[in-house]
Amino acid sequence: MGKRPNFLIVVADDLGFSDIGPYGGEIKTPCLDKLAQDGLTLTGFHTAAACSPTRAMLLSGTDNHIAGLGQMAEFLRNRPEFRGRPGYEGYLNFRVASAAEVMRDAGYFTAISGKWHLGLTKETCPSARGFEKDFSYLAGCGNHFNNEPQLDAGEIKLPPVNSDGLWMENGVFLDRKKDVPKDFYSTKTFTDKFIDILKDRDGEAAAKPFFGYLAYTAPHWPLQAPQETIAEYRGVYDQGPEALRKQRLESMTKRGIIGPDVVPAPMFGREHKEWADKTDEEKLLSSRRMETYAAMVQLIDEQLARVVAHLESTGELDNTFVLFMSDNGAEGKALEALPILNGSPLDDVVHRYYDNRLDNIGNADSFVWYGARWAAAATAPSRAFKTYTFEGGIRCPCVVRYPKLQRASAGAISHEFTTCMDILPTMLDLAGVTHPAPQFKGRDVVPMRGRSWVPYLSNNNNSVDKVHPEDTVATGWELFGRRAIRRGDYKAIFIPAPQGSDEWELFDITQDPGENDNLAGKFPQGLQGLLEDWSKYVQDTGMYDIHETVGDAANAPPRKKQAD
Repeated sequence: MGKRPNFLIVVADDLGFSDIGPYGGEIKTPCLDKLAQDGLTLTGFHTAAACSPTRAMLLSGTDNHIAGLGQMAEFLRNRPEFRGRPGYEGYLNFRVASAAEVMRDAGYFTAISGKWHLGLTKETCPSARGFEKDFSYLAGCGNHFNNEPQLDAGEIKLPPVNSDGLWMENGVFLDRKKDVPKDFYSTKTFTDKFIDILKDRDGEAAAKPFFGYLAYTAPHWPLQAPQETIAEYRGVYDQGPEALRKQRLESMTKRGIIGPDVVPAPMFGREHKEWADKTDEEKLLSSRRMETYAAMVQLIDEQLARVVAHLESTGELDNTFVLFMSDNGAEGKALEALPILNGSPLDDVVHRYYDNRLDNIGNADSFVWYGARWAAAATAPSRAFKTYTFEGGIRCPCVVRYPKLQRASAGAISHEFTTCMDILPTMLDLAGVTHPAPQFKGRDVVPMRGRSWVPYLSNNNNSVDKVHPEDTVATGWELFGRRAIRRGDYKAIFIPAPQGSDEWELFDITQDPGENDNLAGKFPQGLQGLLEDWSKYVQDTGMYDIHETVGDAANAPPRKKQAD
């Protein structure tokens, strides 16, 4: 028997569906282009609607409501109704065996570099969950240059503007001012550390296959990148997000990512002004933000190329299952409306402490995001973006390269429905490892809900053409009261008012990926079947149904106690 395969799982943060070259994007991504050329581009890959729930699903192989991130920890902080509920711990709980724990127990060397977002304490950090080596940022986002203005006493001190106590290396907390490299840029430093970890293996570690988890914080806001890379995109976005969306849809059609008859969803999200109504200065400011975002994506590709080159130099690349993905749809939130602690908007802090003038955008002391319309351009033809259970929030890019599997080595495009819960079952299948449920190291653990891709990817005669046949368990999603359930080609979705219709809708996702044609009235029996699936999903996962109390949970301020 030959050496078992290595696994390299690379996660980008808030990357849009069409941002990278394999999906029709204009951003320069030659490394990903080559991985797709040699591997497989998935167009039906699905995640959770936001980052930490996706990471919980990825590393556990099961639903986020089971694995501890039924809601994001940042949201749970201000919601006492969730306290004590299993599945809502706000960290990757111990009811699941993590990918790193299982792989390490099976003889793999395990390593992480980058974003964790699955626990902020020593007891819930990467080294406590099976990673032998780690360089990790524990929170959800932060300054990409490690530049954080000193805030006055009493100001908000949350990760976007203060990451003290959130850095770790090999299980030890770091002082970000002393222990983080002086020339820190998130994407480069995470890559440096990851390559160093691989190079420094010796003795037994060097003889083992590895599971590596490289989790970038880019291109999550704040949008920051070196000016020389930003300059490569000067003028590219001057026509605005609608023009970009049209260009990308045409490119996706030519590449076969979408069919020629696909009707895209309408542009989603509100902005203060439509592009045509903006002043020239406002257009420049907006396009500069998009230029900076594009630079961040290009830098992910450049740094990933270094990892691929290292694996080639050691002869390990062709024995490595390489998977690149985004953790959710593009981020379209209006952050000036996002309450961060006692109702104090992050926007106020940004205005006081950061310089967002045109020529400074992208620098370490700038703090910008790009808004709803650029995000809607990136998620087309799907509807909406991050935090929504419309396809725009949960349908994400995913490229797989593994020459030993026929369908992952031919440069093909697959439209098969898959989810991030499938990744761990696929890894275990390829490694010849059995999931330990119901017991792992003296504790009860749940089984996986995802399904291995190996029968589908290794199929030479096309006899296995479904990863999730219609007779398997339906796949559900819920976050902030926004729900969806899918079986086969049909998906039912419920978005509470005022962001949605406040009623269940039904879509044929294969024929209508833009979720434009609500079939609930035309096909009531189909909707009823999916609602029965929904009830079972709630029961199986222990999901707490909060849609009546949450309202616009993603953007609403914490409730205040009513006066007597």
